[in-house]
Amino acid sequence: MQEHTWQRSSFCSGGGNNCIEVTTDDNLIAMRESSEPDVFITTARATLRAFVLGVKDGHLDALQG
Repeated sequence: MQEHTWQRSSFCSGGGNNCIEVTTDDNLIAMRESSEPDVFITTARATLRAFVLGVKDGHLDALQG
């Protein structure tokens, strides 16, 4: 994934090393912090989608407190 183009959110302020960056490769998505560019995690698109939808639907709210 190192040779891919990493993208930052438009909410990343000033382009500093304070951002989450993502890139894709077929069915995988990789994420890293801009302050640690050599360390990244990968997951399947479907897995990340299920996680985001679960968060939006409040399925992880029970984990608080």
